[in-house]
This record gives sequence, structure tokens and C-alpha cells, in this order.
Amino acid sequence: MEHSTIKETNLDRLFTVVNYVILTLFLITILYPLVYIASASISSSEAVISGRVWLWPIEPTWMGYEAVFKHKLIVSGFMNSFYYTVAGTLINVVMTILAAYPLSRKDFYGKNTFMFLFVFTMMFTGGLIPSYLLVKDLGLLNTTWSMVLPGALGVWNMIITRTYFQTTIPDELLEASQLDGCNDFQFVWKIVLPLSGPIIAVITLFYAVGHWNSFFNALIYLKSQKLFPLQLVLRDILVQNDVDMNMLVDVQEAAKREGLRELLKYSLIIVATLPLMIVYPFVQKYFVKGIMIGSLKG
Repeated sequence: MEHSTIKETNLDRLFTVVNYVILTLFLITILYPLVYIASASISSSEAVISGRVWLWPIEPTWMGYEAVFKHKLIVSGFMNSFYYTVAGTLINVVMTILAAYPLSRKDFYGKNTFMFLFVFTMMFTGGLIPSYLLVKDLGLLNTTWSMVLPGALGVWNMIITRTYFQTTIPDELLEASQLDGCNDFQFVWKIVLPLSGPIIAVITLFYAVGHWNSFFNALIYLKSQKLFPLQLVLRDILVQNDVDMNMLVDVQEAAKREGLRELLKYSLIIVATLPLMIVYPFVQKYFVKGIMIGSLKG
């Protein structure tokens, strides 16, 4: 049999060309800032300040990255952010699943009341001062727990996860497992979690990005610089221009303070975003499914 093909009209070809042009423009708009930041981070301070860096590095040098890792708080801030991200995300995911699964069950008595209480917290909060007083009264000030416990559960992510359970895990599967003697905890551990890889990956990335980029809680709850996350250290360097030149003796002769600050700005952006850029490709394939699930809140 001969395969018949639909012949494209001139209008169809024009539509395809316009699509490619628009997508190419979007790609350039998104990609160029990333390339520029990476190039500026390894260019000389004179080239960056004079505006000679447009696309490719000018007079390549690693001076900016050397200055970053010689700063007394960069390494400790990086390790603190890594710890807060891992510990906080683990707590978030566990709490989200423990809240979402019971609310997805049709036989859970009073689930509408609990859902109302959860949603109510999204609309109304006590505010900054009551939150600070609560953390203070719990004895969490200036501790690592103040970075992971106050936001232990994200209601939005819980609603998305609950919706996934409702639309993906059939009731017949629960009934079949109960006939085989499986209790609720075994059902969640052995059946629900293995079937929920996409949504777990999505909320894990959401929580991880939030923890990695978080600096406001640290600004309020932490006093010891040893506990500062990377983002707060970057704020002190970039916003307050807090660069200890005594720690940068090797680069003092190569760049002035303003030139070094410009190099630090771009180098710090790369250092702060690189971990998430490495992780993102591994969970990106789950994003479409997660977003489609999130569009249904019933």
C-alpha cells in the first residue's frame, strides 16, 4: 500500500518558519545572559568594567573563583546551604506525603475540615513578628532547626501531591492489597511510593530550590556567621560590599576593590546556581506531568 501524505500549503510553511523564528529568539533571550555571566566570571576585571565582554571571555583568568573560595565564609556557607537543602527537603517530602495521602482517601472522615484548615493557612498567616516570637519561644533561634522546621510543610505542594494520589492510585488497588493482608503503612511504603516517582521528584525539586535560595529566614533567625547559608553570605558580599581584603592577599595586586567586586558578582552567581543546574536535567522530564497534575485541585 502506498502511504499518502498531506501536502503542506504555503501558509503551513510560513507558520512553521514563524514558529522557528520566535522560538530561536526566545532561546537567544534566555541563553545569552547565562553565557554572558559565565564569560564575565572568567574575564579580567578591567575587561568586565570597561564593557568589553559581550559574549566570549576577554583575557581569561580564574581570579574571581580564587577570590570566592578564599573568602572566609564561602566554603562554610556552601556546606550550610547543602545541609539545609538536604535536611529540609527530606523533612518537607515526608511531611507532604504523610499529609497528602490521608486527604486523598475517600474513607477519611473529616478530610474536608482538614483541607479547609490547610487552605486557610495559605490565605491568612500570623505575620513576621508572631512567627519570630514562636521560633524564639521554641528555642530555635540561632540553630540549624530554624532553617528547616518553620516551613516543614508546603500546603500548595501537599495539594498537588494529594491530587496525584487521587488520580493515579485507584481504589481497587487499595482493596486488593487489603485482601492480601496489607495495612495502610505497608500500602503507602510498598505500593503508593513506588508508583509516585514523578510527583515526588517534582516536589523534591521545588522544595530543594526553595531551601537553596532561601536567605530571609537566615537573616531573621541566625546570628552566628558559622550558620549562615551561602545566599546570606552572597548578600553580605554583593549588597553590603563586605569583602575582607586581608583574606585576598594573592589577588590584591591584580585587581582593585571595585574590579574584584565585579568579578565576585559573576563568579558567585555561577557558584550559587551550578548545583541546581546540575540536578535539574535529571528531574526535568517529570515537570510536565507535575504541572498538569497541579492544574487540577479538585
